[in-house]
Amino acid sequence: MDAYAQLLLLDNESVEFALQTEDVLGAVREAFVLHSQGAGRVFPVIREKLHTGGVFGIKAGDVAGQNLLGFKAGGFWPSNRQTGSEPHQATILLINPATGRPQVILDGNAITTARTGAAGALGLKTFAREDSERLCLFGTGVQAHIQLTYALSTLPNLHDVQYVSASGEPEHGFEAQFRDRCTIRVARDRNDAVALSDVVITATPGRQQLFDSTAMQAGTHLTCVGADTAGKRELPPNVLERARVFVDDRQQAQSIGECQWVSGIQCTEIGDVLVGKVPFQREYSDITVFDMTGLALQDLTVARLVYQSAISSGKGRTVAWPW
Repeated sequence: MDAYAQLLLLDNESVEFALQTEDVLGAVREAFVLHSQGAGRVFPVIREKLHTGGVFGIKAGDVAGQNLLGFKAGGFWPSNRQTGSEPHQATILLINPATGRPQVILDGNAITTARTGAAGALGLKTFAREDSERLCLFGTGVQAHIQLTYALSTLPNLHDVQYVSASGEPEHGFEAQFRDRCTIRVARDRNDAVALSDVVITATPGRQQLFDSTAMQAGTHLTCVGADTAGKRELPPNVLERARVFVDDRQQAQSIGECQWVSGIQCTEIGDVLVGKVPFQREYSDITVFDMTGLALQDLTVARLVYQSAISSGKGRTVAWPW
């Protein structure tokens, strides 16, 4: 028994300190590769609705070759908006796989935001047309913000953005954050905005179909973020059926992602493309969809990155945790 054992606690400020864009992209890419190679495991996802109106979930996994084990517990509590608080909440715990002892508890909100944004960026880099110029964004929340931030850094010709807000009205604060990087304006007609765009990003709570299937044009890439629970969707019928569909995890996508709505849909995991198991060459007229449900391995590789940074920089607070 070690009476001097300690547990490291990393709050949001300490976590954000370590989330450098290129490092996060590298960690998320590693997660997809580990998944494809079978070197990292993803355990069955827990995702349940609560009596409070929220949704609670646990995503867990491990990488035996790296002694990496842990989980993220979190979900979505829409009533938080009534008090001005963030509805998405998450906490990550890394565990010593040899002893079961906790190593670090991290605020998972910033990690979830960053790793999902990085995943979207890898999808754009891998599947979207490099010459994409116009983007339609559904949502103006935290995830919409990070997806657009990464998109503008990933696609060199992207310059024109239309966004669909919950109210349908302009959100000047949101626009101000991007005005020096692109032309940005609220979409007056969401179907027209989709039809005119090379890239469509859906980052909403996933309560309803966001546009008409007839608006989807050949050559478009879609990044789908909001469908992460059974019963959620953002895409209309007859889009997946016309598309080349890519996912982070096939089983998750078919149970809680957009793919849940098309029985037997053929889809390819992005990790298999990144490691060359499945060759991919985009035809100009292809419609591509990246259905992202979020891998536990993404949380773990980024949390490890943050943990190692905190150790080297002295960030965080330690508490006694004897055993």
